[in-house]
Amino acid sequence: MSPSRDKLHTTVSSVLEDRILGGDLKVGDKLGSESAIADEFGVSTRSVREAIQTLETKGLVRRRHGGRTTVVRQDVSEFIGTLAVTVRQQLAADPGYLEQLMQARRMIETETIELLMTREPSVTPDVEVALDRMRIARDEGDFSGFVVADAAFHLALVHSSGNRILAIMYDNFANLIGEMIQLSSRVPTKSLDEAYAEHAEIFACIRDRDEAGAQALMRAQIDRSADYLRVAIAKAQKKED
Repeated sequence: MSPSRDKLHTTVSSVLEDRILGGDLKVGDKLGSESAIADEFGVSTRSVREAIQTLETKGLVRRRHGGRTTVVRQDVSEFIGTLAVTVRQQLAADPGYLEQLMQARRMIETETIELLMTREPSVTPDVEVALDRMRIARDEGDFSGFVVADAAFHLALVHSSGNRILAIMYDNFANLIGEMIQLSSRVPTKSLDEAYAEHAEIFACIRDRDEAGAQALMRAQIDRSADYLRVAIAKAQKKED
């Protein structure tokens, strides 16, 4: 029994979508003619038209009467960059939005740990470099240097995951996250010794392939930062009043 037309056009649209999202087909590129695509996949031109309609609905291509179908998807980094600008605007209007950004950060970083467990080695050298810089800043009592290295540590972990989409998202939010780390670190609740120990323990769990332990520590660390953030925001609001 031959595959249904629905199955055929779904297969075609999925492959073409993967080519677009993977960068094989870039914005402005023209798809092959319907007959050429039909020959490539061994399907009817009707299935190809239905596949292209699916892609157009998703905003990935644009069909022009009498012309070839064009890829119109914006590069994902540009899209996320625009999203980052929107988040900044929201932060300016509503400081409470910071907490939502912290939630997004926790989701990305805990997911990152799961991905790291499948890689060999689990992290790139940049993670250890950032951790070492945190240690040096701790020993020198360099608060600003510690905060910069702290942000670099988290960024390097995400990049180690090998997931380009997560990396692009985190890159665009990196400055915001750095600002959050800077702000939350201003709340005098723990020493640089304690802060360094937290990160060293997370790194040790990842190195030892202790996924549950690393995720629990990461969640706890980000949740504490969120608590410190609330205190810092409350203090700032009190000053304004």
